[in-house]
Amino acid sequence: MRIFVTGASGWIGSAVVPELTDAGHRVTGLARSDASAAALSAAGAEVVRGDIDDLGVLRDAAAASDGVIHLAFKHDIAFSGDFQGAVEADRRAVDTFCDALAGTDRPFVLASGVVGLKPGHPATEQDVPTADGSPISMRAATAQAALALAARGVRSSVVRLSPTCHGEGDNGFMTTLVATARAKGVSAYIGDGTNRWSAAHRLDVARLFRLAVEKAPAGSVLHGAAEEGVAIRDIAEVIGRHLDLPVTSVPPEAAAEHFAWLGHFLAADAPVSSTLTRDLLDWKPTHPGLLEDLDKGHYFRAPGATV
Repeated sequence: MRIFVTGASGWIGSAVVPELTDAGHRVTGLARSDASAAALSAAGAEVVRGDIDDLGVLRDAAAASDGVIHLAFKHDIAFSGDFQGAVEADRRAVDTFCDALAGTDRPFVLASGVVGLKPGHPATEQDVPTADGSPISMRAATAQAALALAARGVRSSVVRLSPTCHGEGDNGFMTTLVATARAKGVSAYIGDGTNRWSAAHRLDVARLFRLAVEKAPAGSVLHGAAEEGVAIRDIAEVIGRHLDLPVTSVPPEAAAEHFAWLGHFLAADAPVSSTLTRDLLDWKPTHPGLLEDLDKGHYFRAPGATV
């Protein structure tokens, strides 16, 4: 298959591209910079220059492909205060892909998240996010629109990603937690720390995206959760051990002050089941779990350090 991938040089995309090429697929990746274009070429992908605001570029690349994996999202503006703007740009891109692929029965795989599902119990692929008008629910609405493409002759699926897709080189939530511990002099968790996050190694997630584009039935919801739930206190304890820092609780009312923007997310109890995904696609995560990955030490190296 010839597969067009947005976000192809990003954290997940840079694992998805070799996963696809190693399986014999041809990959065309969207690149918005010279550095991204060079990385994609080095990985054996063809390059299309542009970003997700270039709707004509997206439409033409999708029309020329046998399938699309849409990983790109404007995280830069989302986490600088304009989450709604990022969501709206994502929806325009999805609508463009919809028009390009309608009636073709080609696959369209969208990256989404588990945030917004019912908290406190293992969310399943059958759970529908709450529609409360918030920007997060707006992103969930984009995912629902992608699933609705099945009625327009598109083999669409949505991969809901865990809050942390970990691995060496990660600059996401775990890296932020480590940096916060260093800055504050303690490795902290909120309340009793029993709240849980699902997790998956990015290489296992990359395999899931390949399986989705190859064989996920139209309208499939898939969960990229190798671990159903890892307690935040357990994460804090590993970080404290590696940094030789005390491990302590932060009361919920002080979470925003201690953790800044991460405090809201870190307080969530969001376990996630992937049983239906594993059964549907025979997805079998094989890479280290989150605590084992943290214990490998790469999250704690000084910037620029090598093994």
